[in-house]
Amino acid sequence: MRIFDPHIHMTSRTTDDYQAMHAAGVRAVVEPAFWLGQPRTSPASFYDYFDALLGWEPFRAAQFGIVHHCTLALNPKEANDPRCIEVLEELPRYLVKDSVVAVGEIGYDSMTPAEDVALTTQLQLAADHGLPALVHTPHRDKLTGLHRTVDVIRESALPTERVLLDHLNETTVKAAKDAGCWLGFSVYPDTKMDEERMVAILKEYGPEKVLVNSAADWGRSDPLKTRKTGEAMLRAGFTDDEVDRVLWRNPVAFYGLSGRLDLERVQPTGSLHEGNSILRGGE
Repeated sequence: MRIFDPHIHMTSRTTDDYQAMHAAGVRAVVEPAFWLGQPRTSPASFYDYFDALLGWEPFRAAQFGIVHHCTLALNPKEANDPRCIEVLEELPRYLVKDSVVAVGEIGYDSMTPAEDVALTTQLQLAADHGLPALVHTPHRDKLTGLHRTVDVIRESALPTERVLLDHLNETTVKAAKDAGCWLGFSVYPDTKMDEERMVAILKEYGPEKVLVNSAADWGRSDPLKTRKTGEAMLRAGFTDDEVDRVLWRNPVAFYGLSGRLDLERVQPTGSLHEGNSILRGGE
């Protein structure tokens, strides 16, 4: 089983996680820029973070035979902090980097006027740079947030078919699908989705344009949830081809819209290139 996790925050994870992911079949990941758990107090802290996603994290992933790309943005939660707004002006110099395959995470957290500005601005940046957009749907009042998000996207220069609406669930999937967007689902302990609910959605709506991610981060999360979802699909009667479509070909198709997705370094499932070494301590 080959796996592309299209939304995982490896900055928050250990090298043991990379090793376990490779053993489970993960060969590619996309890491979206997100909130680190406490407020940033300066735009400069964003730039250090972006530099790490562009340099250090791809190197760290490569040691375990995993190809790393990222998406960059001012996230919805911190879009409300006046200290962070300058990031919107600096983003263009980061969005031209080869390993940036989308603008994200953008979207809504509390659906404030400041979030309206950040979302509209960054959808335009995506259109200007020929990039798709990874859009976070809010954790609260999800259906209202989904409709508001879709309205803003439709008013933007970015076509809906170049947008991935993430963190969907049973209440939002139909509206997202009807909008013509790509459909993202986070399989995450205790919150968001679980494997069995994900399988039920796939049975009802099919695998077209569906991406499944672990969204693993600094919270209680599991970077192997993609593998576990694939196994649940097989138990439910989905074919190997359908599993491969959801866990590999759909993420490749969406992020391939950037024209920057580079999977040449992907190693076949079950092998790790002899030239790669496992990081130990400060090596």
